[in-house]
Formats: sequence, C-alpha cells, structure tokens
Amino acid sequence: MDGPTTTQSARAGKLELRELSKRYAPGDPLAVDSLSLTVPAGQVCVLVGPSGCGKTTALKMVNRLIEPTDGDILIDDRSVRDRPAAELRRDIGYVIQQVGLLPHLTIGANITTVPRLLGWDRPRMRARATELLGLIGLDPERYVDRYPAELSGGQQQRVGLARALAADPPLMLMDEPFSAVDPITRERLQNDFLRLHRQVPKTVVFVSHDIDEAVKMADLIAVMDQGRLVQCATPAELLANPANDFVADFVGADRALKGLSLSRVEELDPASAPIIVVDEPLEAVSARIDAGELTPIGDAVLVVDRRGAPLRWRRLTDLGRVPSDQDTAVVEPLIDAMDTLRDALSALVESSSTHGVVVQDGVVQGVVSIEDIIGRLTPPVPTESAAGHG
Repeated sequence: MDGPTTTQSARAGKLELRELSKRYAPGDPLAVDSLSLTVPAGQVCVLVGPSGCGKTTALKMVNRLIEPTDGDILIDDRSVRDRPAAELRRDIGYVIQQVGLLPHLTIGANITTVPRLLGWDRPRMRARATELLGLIGLDPERYVDRYPAELSGGQQQRVGLARALAADPPLMLMDEPFSAVDPITRERLQNDFLRLHRQVPKTVVFVSHDIDEAVKMADLIAVMDQGRLVQCATPAELLANPANDFVADFVGADRALKGLSLSRVEELDPASAPIIVVDEPLEAVSARIDAGELTPIGDAVLVVDRRGAPLRWRRLTDLGRVPSDQDTAVVEPLIDAMDTLRDALSALVESSSTHGVVVQDGVVQGVVSIEDIIGRLTPPVPTESAAGHG
C-alpha cells in the first residue's frame, strides 16, 4: 500500500483528557490535577502557564512517556491504556525543543525513523522523505542525503517536524518546539507550521510559555496553574473575557494589541504593489503610470525579477540609469502573508517604514501600511465558536 501523500486526506483524531491527574510520589502535590479538555480533530490546542504548572507533564502523559496516576486519555474514543506504549508512540508525532535528530543518520533516514520501525520498504520511505522535504521547504535533492550537522538550527527543526509527520499520525505533540532558535527563525518556523497545518491538518497539542505564540498558533488555548486547568477557550475569547485575575495577568494588559495576533496579513487584502519587472523599458513604465495602471508609493516603484521576487525600490528619476550598490534601496521590511498583524506592525516600526512588501513563497503579493494595521486595532471580540470549551 502506498504511503500517505499531501493529496490524500491526512488523519486527524479527536483527543480527550478525562480527569487526568499525576502525582510523582506519595505525599507530593499533584503535578496535574483533574485535567479535563477536548481537542477536536484537526485543531491546535496550546497549553500555557507559568513554569511548573503541569503543562509538559500533561503533554507527556498523552503518549505515556509519563504514566497517569488517575484519569484517562482517549484518541478517537479509544483509551491510550488499551495499546502497548511503544505502538501508541509510533502513532503519535512528537516534536521537541532540542529536535533530537540522530547525527549518524542522513536527513532522509531521520525523517523515516518511524516508517522504518513499521516495516516500510526503502522505495516507499525514500518517496515519503522526498515528499515531506518538499512540503517543509527544503529541496529534496540537496538535503535528503545530508547529515544533521550540515543544517542550521531552523532547518533541523523543520526536519524534526517532517519526522513527526512521516507515518501520518492522527495526533502530534509539540513541546516548546521553536523556543531554542533566534526570534527571526522562530517567526519563520511558526509561519511554516501554520502553512503546513493548512495543507496537512493534524490534531496538535502544543506546549508554550509564550502567550503571544499561543494566540498566534492556537485554535484553543488551555491556561494552567498549579496543575489545574484555569480556562480553555479560543484566543479571541481568552483575550476578550479572561476567566479570572490570574488569566488576565498572564495574558497581560495589552490585550487590544495582542488582538492584532488574531488576524493575518493575508486577511487585509494587501494593496497592489507598484511593480515593474527588471529590465522593463522606461517608456512602458511611463505609459503604465499615465494610464493609471501603476501608482508609485511616494516617488518609488518596486523592481521584481521575472518570478515576482522583490529586488529593490527605485525612484522614478533613477529608472533610466543602471542601478548601483549606492542607489539600490533595500526592500524592507518583507512581511510574510502568514504574519499576524502584530508581527507586521512590529516589523514596520522597527524598520521605520510606512509600507511593507507582502510576500508568499518569496513572490510579491502586495503592500501593507501602518495605517492599514492601525485601522484594525480594536478590543478583541469573542467568536461564537468560543462557547463550550470551558
């Protein structure tokens, strides 16, 4: 039988935690205390809370790296206790902060660790590794036979994600997967994950200490404190109606600003960029401006290559000259279409720019301005879907 492909429907299972508790030793306080929540199939639930609140313990009980003291965990209505632990773990993707790639194995072999345990043949494993490398944005021909030491931290984290997806598990567990990389790489990995999740929906439980990351990534946010669930809600509901002072303090005072993380740049329908293709004749550019087909920003237009990737801003008065290093304006900030409005606003402010170029897969999609984003700066309003997740 062929392995799963992106054109086939990926598996995603409903997860239920029922009165889940963990006490490490008699007399110790409960590390997790009667935790109950449901994660619908295909949704991302982020567990957040202060250090020691029990979120990582809860995560590790799902795949029985830690055995529960009481309660039960069900995946598609079947208890995890009904299966041998080793078999269960092969059916659950697991992504950790340290990545954990095996240094003596190639990238392709690392990705297919679980399929190899399941007895897949070599051609099928090679095909799956090639497919997943393409899906995470790494050229299979360049990377499938390399070793982890030859990759950057961000690339290794992408491979860890591909490895977790290799056997098409219905559930993925992610334990602070992006916290060990620099902020720029972290933002790219978050966007890559969100884009990937659209293509291959999975049920995901994601541990984070960062409420901003939770708001960006989650369909549901579960806030924990001292082993107990304090509130489980959609990001909009959590920002609009924190259950108590603890949640309000954890979320922070800038809830309206955090509300910008509920929307993505692509939802703004970015304005058309004043694009000219490299080597486009000056006469053609002038004709487009006169016809109203091209509207410069200030006195500048955006030069792109023939694929549509941004190259430079150029003043109209400079279009007749060959560009040099001295008069080439860097295109910044570049804003990913998957960026939240908050990320985009931060990028614009940090670069002292009034407009940012929106790209997707490196191709210009339009431009967005500070005014476009400020116009969306309103207090968060809970969505109707927030009901029923308490």
